[in-house]
Amino acid sequence: MTGGAAQPGPRGALSAARRVWDVAALDGSQVDVLVVGGGVTGAGVALEAATRGLSVLLCERADLAAGTSRWSSKLVHGGLRYLAHGEVGLARESARERAVLMRHTAGHLVRPLPFLVPSALGGDVSALAGLGGVLGDAVRASVPGGRRLLPRTRRVDAGRAAALVPGLARGRGGVVFWDGQLADDARLVVALARTAVDAGATVLTGAAVTAVDGAEAEVSVDGVLHRVRAGVVVNAAGVWSADLAPGTRLAPSRGSHLVLRAERLGSPSAALTVPLPGSRTRYVFALPQPGGLVFLGITDEPLDGPVPLADPVPSPAEVRQLLDTVNRVLADPLTPADVVGAYAGLRPLVLPASAGAGPGEATADLSRRHLLTWDGAVLTVVGGKLTTYRAMAEDVVDAAVARLGRGATRSVTDRLPLVGAAPPWVLSGVPASSWLVGRYGTEAPAVAALGADPVVEGRPETVGELVFAVRAEGARTVADLLDRRTRIGLVPADRAAAVPVAEQVLAAES
Repeated sequence: MTGGAAQPGPRGALSAARRVWDVAALDGSQVDVLVVGGGVTGAGVALEAATRGLSVLLCERADLAAGTSRWSSKLVHGGLRYLAHGEVGLARESARERAVLMRHTAGHLVRPLPFLVPSALGGDVSALAGLGGVLGDAVRASVPGGRRLLPRTRRVDAGRAAALVPGLARGRGGVVFWDGQLADDARLVVALARTAVDAGATVLTGAAVTAVDGAEAEVSVDGVLHRVRAGVVVNAAGVWSADLAPGTRLAPSRGSHLVLRAERLGSPSAALTVPLPGSRTRYVFALPQPGGLVFLGITDEPLDGPVPLADPVPSPAEVRQLLDTVNRVLADPLTPADVVGAYAGLRPLVLPASAGAGPGEATADLSRRHLLTWDGAVLTVVGGKLTTYRAMAEDVVDAAVARLGRGATRSVTDRLPLVGAAPPWVLSGVPASSWLVGRYGTEAPAVAALGADPVVEGRPETVGELVFAVRAEGARTVADLLDRRTRIGLVPADRAAAVPVAEQVLAAES
């Protein structure tokens, strides 16, 4: 099976017409690789396989980035935490993949972000952070393209610390280290999927793989069952992987964030970084976002019971933990009334082979390494981190190529720009607002031409973004538009105001 008929317009456009074509060609089709799951891992695998010359079908039961991949901290990080656990190899992999994203793959979506660890809680706290930052700088310098990617770790005085985070209590300065921040994790997934389509893959949302029997898979689309034959079925369903591979052993954990108005912290330009009481390796971050918000996270709580299909929500205890931790260094403490939204995601952490029937150890200490396992024609990939999605995809497709006996053996995705990506000097000349360029790159003028009116007064998202999402990014519902193609839904009050506009756009584009 190959992608639908060529469509005019943006590269790899996921249009309604393309979807009709692809669904019509689905039944009885045969592909080299069937990917189950439309998160960052599945979209990365689809792109990796398509660029190796394999025929690819990606099926996602709901929408792109509908699960864990839209609930991250929006960071592309170099693995400082892994160094604390002695996982130097994993830290180097993270640093390498961060460099790939920032330099080649998605420079329009990733920006350098300073992290401030204040000395207000004691000199030993900032000293430890400084040591970790210096080690992280050394790891960064050891990977291709990493040496000059970010500024070095340094100490700052009280005045500079207050300038970076104006809401900070008067203190003695602190330590600043640097990492990468995504404009939006869901937008990365959409860009991966569209680039995969541009490379020849077929990407179908609203397509649930309900069964796999040998080389034959059953796919339900809009209530109609279709049968597809695949050389390899890649199970990239994350925390739901056990649905297709019952032997998969995971210890999912919930990571929660609170959403605040940036002005409540003085509109910081750096991420405020506060150690969790009693821990030397876990921190709470107040992460400034484009568009005037701050995300406060992240927790790490074991998931009790079965994995739900519905979106998880932060517990009251997590809300208290996040607020109490960051309030230790703020001049004006936050209260629950300052929280304008909240979200939580489930991490698909791999249960160690040595563990018994239960997790056996805190989820915060479980490795973020990924794991590949075969069960007949099904290759399950679990674990890993958003930052290392490309390395995971490369390993998956290496295994698929070896099994199939065809396809290129060498990956090219470490130098392949996603749709919209371009070098900084090109992006700086794109004739559109910085908001649109930071989310759509070179496609920003096309988005701007579709409508400049704000979706919600006082927010930067435009009606043109909603129209573009329908025409080029596979959005089919209000939730697709407000919760994934844009992130207006992170603030429930703003979402309620945006619903009528989204409904109008969908009606006009149908």
